[in-house]
Amino acid sequence: MKKVLLLPLLDSMPSGHHQVADAVREIIQMNSGEIASTKLDILSEWNTWLEKGIVAGYLGWIRRFPKSYAWIYRQFAYRSKSERPHKLYEILFMNKVRDLLEREQPDLIVCTHGFASLFINRLKESGECDIPTLNIYTDFFINDVWGCSHIDYHFVPSRMVKDALSSKYDIDGTRIFVTGIPISPKFEQRTRQEETGNPTVKRILLSGGSVGLGNLGDLVKKRVKGTNCRVKVLCGANRKLYEDIKRIPDEFAEAYPYISSKEEMNKIYDEVDAIISKPGGVTVSEALRKGIPVFISSALPGQEQINLQILKEMGLVTLIPGDEDALDFTCRALQDEKMMQQFNEAADRYRKSIELSDSKSLFKVIQQMLERG
Repeated sequence: MKKVLLLPLLDSMPSGHHQVADAVREIIQMNSGEIASTKLDILSEWNTWLEKGIVAGYLGWIRRFPKSYAWIYRQFAYRSKSERPHKLYEILFMNKVRDLLEREQPDLIVCTHGFASLFINRLKESGECDIPTLNIYTDFFINDVWGCSHIDYHFVPSRMVKDALSSKYDIDGTRIFVTGIPISPKFEQRTRQEETGNPTVKRILLSGGSVGLGNLGDLVKKRVKGTNCRVKVLCGANRKLYEDIKRIPDEFAEAYPYISSKEEMNKIYDEVDAIISKPGGVTVSEALRKGIPVFISSALPGQEQINLQILKEMGLVTLIPGDEDALDFTCRALQDEKMMQQFNEAADRYRKSIELSDSKSLFKVIQQMLERG
């Protein structure tokens, strides 16, 4: 039996890196009973308590000092390799990665986080690892943390990223596949029922990410009375936000804690007319698959700000002006035929650019990687 080893990062935070790894495992399990898959976090393997501490510190840092986090992110993620000093973390983790590969003996490595690919790339560069490796990029750009030069295969979010990756590292284009950001095959199913009720009442989904960051509570509290929309709020792990929303009249707002069920999440997507969200790669990709317009009210510092810039240029999201009420703006936009036509055309262009557009085609390519060895 062949074995696939998936390497995201930070086990105790349900991030897009884990969601993509889970989606790949789901795709493999749906299409074959002859391929085993294992998901491991290098940091948790090294020190579980340190991993939990890093997650807590990361979330606290973003909440309290967003500007400093954004500056550090850009300094760290966009310094050329020649400008970086030799990192202590590489010394600390390389032996753990070697031990992990020796223990697991995978036939294919799949990296959904830049740190994992950095270590694997170094091992392949030094001739210590000949296991076929696939990078799956979970944002709409590639930062300089990712190891790319010696990685065998790449799943990229767009044609633009494919061209840039091929040019920068002189990678054969046949080893780079435009897949979008892989999502659960559950989102390929449609559950929407025939419209009932008042068609002028718009149904808006508010999402702050899996950890419930963002200003969702403020957005909802501003528009309890006299609104022509209803909202569903994904609170993630933010218990306070969940309790605050639950106090709002049921006919206006519904609150949901972190949802692990893709079937339930798919059903919610099929019940709404638009999403107000942060520009996370997975959330936007799920919405694009479902054909739901995405409106951005805020972006976390670092990668989300960069995602936002790229997605705006592609016409795939709409940024809500800072002086506008988010719900009012979104409802007006949904009734603006020209704006919706522009979004639909941009979304169609993006979907047509995807080379592997469904779970079966993704699996077929992964299967070929395993067969080549």
